Amino acid sequence: MESPDALPPPPPEIPLNFVPMKVKPVAESFVMKEITKQKGIKGKRVSLLANHFKVTITSAVQDFYHYDVSISYEDGSAITRKNIRYAVIEKLEETYKSGLAGKQLVYDGAKSLFTSGPLPRNILEFSVILNDFSVKGNGSMDGSDQKRQKLESRSQFFKVQMSFTSQISMQSLNDAVCGKSLKGDESLRVLDTILQQRASKRGCLVVRQSFFANEQKSFVDLGGGLLGCRGFFSSFRVLQGGLYLNHGVSMTMIIQAGPLVDFLMINQNVKTPFQIDWYKAKQTMEKLRIRVKHLNSEFKISGLSEKSCKEQKFSLKLGEVGDQSGNIRTVETTVYDYFVRTRGISLSFSADLPCINAGKPRRPIFFPVELCSMVPLQRYTNDLTVYQKSAMITKSSLKPEDMIKLLVDDVKSNKYEAEPLLQFCGISINNSLVQAEGRVLSAPRLKLGNGENIIPRNGWWNIKDKKVVEPEKLEQWVVVNFSTHQDMHSICLMLAKIGSTIGMVINPPLSLFEENPKYKKKPPSVRVEMMFELMQSKFKKDPPHFILCFLADKKPSDLYGPWKRKTIIEFGIRNQCLSSSKIDELYLMNVLLKINAKLGGLNHMLASESTRTIPLVSKIPTIIFGMDVSHASLSRTDAASIASVVGSREWPKISSYKASLRAIPPKAQVIDSLFKPISQHEDAGIIRELLLDFYASSGQRKPAQFIIFSLFYLRNGLSSSEYRQVLNAEIDQILKACKFLDENWRPKFTVIVAQRRHHTKFFDANTGSNVLPGTIVDNKVCDHQSTNFYMCAHSARIGTARPIHYKVLLDEIGFSSDDLQELIHSLSYVFQRRNAAISEVAPIRYARLAAAQISQMIKTEKMLNTESQGGYVPGYELPKMHKNVSSSMFFC
Repeated sequence: MESPDALPPPPPEIPLNFVPMKVKPVAESFVMKEITKQKGIKGKRVSLLANHFKVTITSAVQDFYHYDVSISYEDGSAITRKNIRYAVIEKLEETYKSGLAGKQLVYDGAKSLFTSGPLPRNILEFSVILNDFSVKGNGSMDGSDQKRQKLESRSQFFKVQMSFTSQISMQSLNDAVCGKSLKGDESLRVLDTILQQRASKRGCLVVRQSFFANEQKSFVDLGGGLLGCRGFFSSFRVLQGGLYLNHGVSMTMIIQAGPLVDFLMINQNVKTPFQIDWYKAKQTMEKLRIRVKHLNSEFKISGLSEKSCKEQKFSLKLGEVGDQSGNIRTVETTVYDYFVRTRGISLSFSADLPCINAGKPRRPIFFPVELCSMVPLQRYTNDLTVYQKSAMITKSSLKPEDMIKLLVDDVKSNKYEAEPLLQFCGISINNSLVQAEGRVLSAPRLKLGNGENIIPRNGWWNIKDKKVVEPEKLEQWVVVNFSTHQDMHSICLMLAKIGSTIGMVINPPLSLFEENPKYKKKPPSVRVEMMFELMQSKFKKDPPHFILCFLADKKPSDLYGPWKRKTIIEFGIRNQCLSSSKIDELYLMNVLLKINAKLGGLNHMLASESTRTIPLVSKIPTIIFGMDVSHASLSRTDAASIASVVGSREWPKISSYKASLRAIPPKAQVIDSLFKPISQHEDAGIIRELLLDFYASSGQRKPAQFIIFSLFYLRNGLSSSEYRQVLNAEIDQILKACKFLDENWRPKFTVIVAQRRHHTKFFDANTGSNVLPGTIVDNKVCDHQSTNFYMCAHSARIGTARPIHYKVLLDEIGFSSDDLQELIHSLSYVFQRRNAAISEVAPIRYARLAAAQISQMIKTEKMLNTESQGGYVPGYELPKMHKNVSSSMFFC
């Protein structure tokens, strides 16, 4: 046996011509440091209202105790339905008052239980019986639940195990009321869980801190059997001004309740059950929950029967007692005969239709379709159509005055003062919106063509009879018409006329290509392929430089994705799609703004860009990044996410951007492809691509300063500390990408997180109307952590304006608070598709648009529709943009 102290074997002989590989030193991982919080002073001061309600502590605060809780069936099997778990805990509290020492319970519907004092022992176990078991509310049911929840209602036994975890001090709430920050958020978690449990007991659909009641007045029809459901978001917040209840309006999508067959007919826009496409219906219904008319039970749909109701057979048991051999007699019968003859249930139209399968592949449970009804408040998590999105925005929007009334009335009707658990915490909630102070920044001066400068008013400027600042010539272009009935010749003349008014030279199109009517019913990709074959027959060697494409009279068009893939990825032809039945002068003006930007022109720019007077940006080469992670819909858990980053180019401009996109694992939080070395000398990451483009377009200059805007509204559930961890990892990659190009390159960073998905709204304190464009709030209702502020840069066209919450996590460049706020405000005005300010900075909007467009291009790929491959495939790469368009604003 070899001695443990034995030396390792000698190394192999080193060849004489060996040259050692130079290994670059590995830099220390980047760690983001806290920055000093600052507030701005520029702008006209205004009085505002915010949808936060002041919270006070009116009595001594007692501690809560945290227990891990496990709820199972009697045999130890887990329960998957949240509403069953809620019902068990409610019954437990009612049954075992003495065993719980009279303590009140607060349950989060999962694994955490909070008690209003210590329980008798650290580990407890209870048996709970639910009599005549039938639970209302929401939650999913899997096969194990269905097997135990028998077809007839009956008593059900459950086991509940608790184990002590920690004591939660609620004393910190007294400091929070005085405007001091909390070290942890456990006390707030208890308060929020009280609100969740309260809503669940009222039968609401609970989606984190948003609560949706089953009330007809809360529903808006979105078409296709979907409803928009208005509810309320409620959460306690510790902010600079103290402890508040943030109470706002929330929306979600639900499936229309009622007869299943009615839902399917509406969903498919047919008039009778016999016109239903059952292949589509199966996909639509998968995992939805139904209630069966003759039973008091819910079931989850798993599929359809292979045969019709009158033909589908199953083995019917004749009694529960077997013969002398122990065999139970069975007889073959059809589902139709069983319900009509055995159960005496009349069926009017189900005989020739498939049955609903609510069982498992080996143990199906069949029900005639007309006996099934959709359970209320089932959340819809797939993508909406363009029509449904438009209906959601239009029908669910509220004027600011109406929103104020709705929120105040709801806070009053909730009667929080009567809630025993909130009383135990000493919580008292004021019924009035809190007042806040804001400032309105002046709109930036913009430069247009012919040396003209303008100052926007109310977040908008008129472009009639104005020239764009850098017009591009539209030449060598063609028109493609798939299915519209527009007069192409007249539209082209109108386009040229409008173009001349804004300074664009538009030559007549080289050709007009009309789709052959016999191809209109073919698959979209085939139709696009046929059109390109038609164009190639005429332009064999020199393809057109630009294509104006008419897709359909109405949105959405299933041609869009295949068309964009063909033009942008395969052929590298810039193009603009039109899809409108109403094409007028205003519509074509907006189209020309997009076309000019895609051709490489600029429609407008900041005057301070041309005069090089943007503080800290115009004098030192600076690149601005907009970063976004776009996830698939909630229902597509195994679909790849898309990382999209845009970078500014042509410094000292900050109005022109290039996009770079990569596929990343599903629901990933960190963009892992910013730096991606594939050899000693080659980096295939996003940042290298954008840095090389900046260098080439900015007079051979390397950026010494990086300003990063990161959009976190899709990275749900991240705390401020987690934000920092994610951004530390991403900035670390960016630094490595820089050092891969130049070992001595160490730029300065300013990192700003932008949040869209929050629930803070502001209103004019005197009129209750929307705030003015340029309104900024950096006090009272802002967080304690880091420099942060709300900005409403735009004028809301419909409903109540939503501000963006900006958090400055790092500022090595050294902006003053006013300079940084004005830069962010100005970046909301450089969006090239509109003659108006947008709600967020343009780089973030561009990143989002680029991700949306690439998603459309690859929508039909197996990677994103992965039934055949079982999920995301590691190493998958998005199709590369053609070199002719890769540096263009194709996403504009």
